[in-house]
Amino acid sequence: MIEGQEGVSWPQWQALAAACEEHGVPALFRSDHYLPLGGHHEREVLDAWGTVCALAAQTSKLRLGTLVSPATFRHPSVLAKLAVTADHVSGGRIEVGLGAGWHEGEHAAYGFPFASTRARVDVFAEQIEIVRGLWGAGDFRFEGEHYRLDGVDALPKPVQDPMPLIVGGSGGRRSVELAARFASEYNTPFPTLEQARELRRRVADAWSAAGRDPGTVRFSVMTGAVLGRDAGEVADRARRIGERTDTPDFTPPESWIAGTVDEAAGQLRALAGAGVDRVMLQLLLHDDLDQVALIGRELAAAVT
Repeated sequence: MIEGQEGVSWPQWQALAAACEEHGVPALFRSDHYLPLGGHHEREVLDAWGTVCALAAQTSKLRLGTLVSPATFRHPSVLAKLAVTADHVSGGRIEVGLGAGWHEGEHAAYGFPFASTRARVDVFAEQIEIVRGLWGAGDFRFEGEHYRLDGVDALPKPVQDPMPLIVGGSGGRRSVELAARFASEYNTPFPTLEQARELRRRVADAWSAAGRDPGTVRFSVMTGAVLGRDAGEVADRARRIGERTDTPDFTPPESWIAGTVDEAAGQLRALAGAGVDRVMLQLLLHDDLDQVALIGRELAAAVT
């Protein structure tokens, strides 16, 4: 998981994708923001779906997706068509993460409307229903408070059936309920072990309430990561994260996957025991391809 708004150039995206494929990392997700969030406005920002479509054409086995695309950035018909296009370009390797949007500053900077939390979630609820409907078979019509579609059989359909759809959130009631109705996965950022266990239970309850088999729940976590082959490598990477984030004496928070391969493997096994199906590791050192190799070659083998 790469914070793509923090100065990741196109050559760096290409290098990251190539490293993931070379070293067996199965998926590369990116955030969807239009401004750097750490205050460094000199850092360049490429559009998330433009990046995903381009990488889809340059990779052969890597799964690609957003975590997550705000409902406030794009009309749902545009987002649905972008995702289908990427899915066809990739031959069926796209996963679509959706959320309500949260960063007011970038909305103001680019002229995107930024309503109250309740109103943004209302827009998000309509958007996720429209995106799923446009991917489905046959003519789709929709009339809501924010969007109206007179009716269209949107062709082509995704290569994947169903197209993986991830709802991202912090466990709020409505996001969990929307995931239970429309999504294949619920993702939450930076939970502690106990928070992950409790949220997984609530997601499963929502699945049941929506008439879905709770055994089909796919629950994932996005969290920070700083890894090394020994304590010295871990400390060096933590120091560099501190420099990049203007955080002197940076220490990884409790929720991060941090430490040597053995230590990180233990943390991942604990999350699995709490009901987490997969973990997206947020790498803030996006130009450190050796850490990508460490994840693919050593950490993955340690938890298999």
